[in-house]
Amino acid sequence: MRDGRQPTVAVVDDDEAVRDSLRFLLETAGFAVRTFDSPAAFFSAPMGGLVCLLVDQHMPYLTGLDLLTRLRERGCCLVVALMTGSPSPELMRRAQELGAAIVMEKPLQEDVLMRFLDAVTA
Repeated sequence: MRDGRQPTVAVVDDDEAVRDSLRFLLETAGFAVRTFDSPAAFFSAPMGGLVCLLVDQHMPYLTGLDLLTRLRERGCCLVVALMTGSPSPELMRRAQELGAAIVMEKPLQEDVLMRFLDAVTA
């Protein structure tokens, strides 16, 4: 996008409808998108070329915060946006401690998401 290449955004969400709608929205906006139905699927794929990760908080087995914790333990500084339908002060605090760039409440507001991604890929 900025330098002729499409920035790649990864989406990790166990809800297929959310993954599909985010893929459509982001591809329409000019992003390349890689989707994953679980943190395990994300960790088993190469992370090269990603500029941002959108991850759902409430998933079976590992939460979005668990995924973020593992990324940071591995020294990965990937920009992460945590998505949740039930934000709480504790969740916000933990996300900030782990270096999440933003916590977005579901249903996502398209303009907030696009402003965030434009800032990340600028």
